[in-house]
Amino acid sequence: MLRYATDWLGVYREQVNALNVYPVPDGDTGTNMHLTMQSVRRELDTCDERVMSSVARAISYGALLGARGNSGVILSQLLKGFAETIKDASQVDAKLLISALNAAQKSGYGAVMKPVEGTILSVARGVAEGAKGETPDAVLEQALFSGQAMLDKTPDMLPALKQAGVVDSGGQGYLYLLEGMLGQLRGDQLPPEPEVTHYAQQQFENEEFGFCTEFLMSEATQPIEAIRELVTPFGDSLLVVGAEGYVKGHIHTNRPDELLAAVGRHGKMLKTKVEDMSEQHTEILGMAGAAARAEEEVPPSGLVAVANGYGVVKVFRSLGARIVSGGQTANPSVQDIVDAVRSVSAEKVLVLPNNKNVLMAAQKAAELLDGRAVVIPTRTLGQGMGAALSFQASENAADLAAQMEEAAKSVTTLEVTRASRATVITTAAGKELHIADGDVIGLQDDELVQAGGSPEDAVLEMLRAAHQGQEVVAVFGGPQKSQADLEALAERISSEFAEVEVETHAGGPDLYDYLVTLE
Repeated sequence: MLRYATDWLGVYREQVNALNVYPVPDGDTGTNMHLTMQSVRRELDTCDERVMSSVARAISYGALLGARGNSGVILSQLLKGFAETIKDASQVDAKLLISALNAAQKSGYGAVMKPVEGTILSVARGVAEGAKGETPDAVLEQALFSGQAMLDKTPDMLPALKQAGVVDSGGQGYLYLLEGMLGQLRGDQLPPEPEVTHYAQQQFENEEFGFCTEFLMSEATQPIEAIRELVTPFGDSLLVVGAEGYVKGHIHTNRPDELLAAVGRHGKMLKTKVEDMSEQHTEILGMAGAAARAEEEVPPSGLVAVANGYGVVKVFRSLGARIVSGGQTANPSVQDIVDAVRSVSAEKVLVLPNNKNVLMAAQKAAELLDGRAVVIPTRTLGQGMGAALSFQASENAADLAAQMEEAAKSVTTLEVTRASRATVITTAAGKELHIADGDVIGLQDDELVQAGGSPEDAVLEMLRAAHQGQEVVAVFGGPQKSQADLEALAERISSEFAEVEVETHAGGPDLYDYLVTLE
């Protein structure tokens, strides 16, 4: 049933994605839930299917380790409650199925410190309340009927849903999952994939070249052959391919900054990754568990940070952090964070999620690590960098945690990106923003505050509102921004804010024009 439900959810993945109401590029709900279920299926493929406890472990373990984004983590907790209820049974009858669906919603609510109604949690509750019947298929039918009724009410529970004219995406994803389970019992064929026409908001050796560099670009203004010719002089192990308007590149080079800036002038850079291969080798050895570690004298504290953008990653590494690649649109899984923490040779490891959608996965990873990890609840890259500046490996983690959390709060983060959908949003200050797909949008500390104009204008406008005597403004240019762009923006900032020191860095986060920090 769960294998089939994974495929069923896969059919509707993009439709669930289309229900996302916020216009900032983000980890999509349908994709994240589907990736979580794929992880469950991988565990089921290796478990003993003749033993219910083995099946139950595969469900809960696979879901947790593969969970991505908030929706994936909450789904993993629903599945955990379900699995714990069936683990001692020899078969699942209607009565046990009812109990499992009720346990699922309780587990989901229990995982969230401040549950919000109008989300997947409400729908899971509706499912549990409606779960009645004498056979498993009858139970699922009634559960789906009740769950749908609750899903239909979600716009009345969350104003953002009503404003966008949609139901909750996570709740819809959960119902599709149950539909797939029922479909397997009935012998239904997979439905055709619906056409989505509307979105809610409109190995490792030392070698000559030390950095493994990758990029994904769309809207290329040059043919693939020209881009391949452009990057060839930068290094070796070259691969540049393309399809359907996208160009994917891989190269080993000693000049990743220059390479990405050169490529970025010829399209829209969607994703970049720069890895120091010697550092990467060390991390992989660590994740595999080096035998000598137990004999090492380890420091009291270590640091793990979730980040992307080679310039941002470089800063975190310079401050002593082990990196988990991820952020907006690419939420790392619980397993990614667990592996990174285990790879750090330290008594305890402080974890910086640096994104609100990664926070829950970091907390679940910490639970699996039995107290070895301490999560600092950083919600932006700026907060993470502020916290990392206070990190000292020689200090006790418990003492560091409070210092780092305070340091994080002292940093204001400004982000400039492009809207992924059209929408009308009312800001926290009461300003109504009419946003078109592709418009420049600005966020302060993860809250949407302005829209329209050029990326540079957006930075200046937000600085005027956010500057309150801070002395340092650090500007990270996204993959599509050249050094000349950064220098021109720095000059504008200096002319208007003469009292601040302006720092510029290439290699900002993927999909962002600029990341700016004030401290």
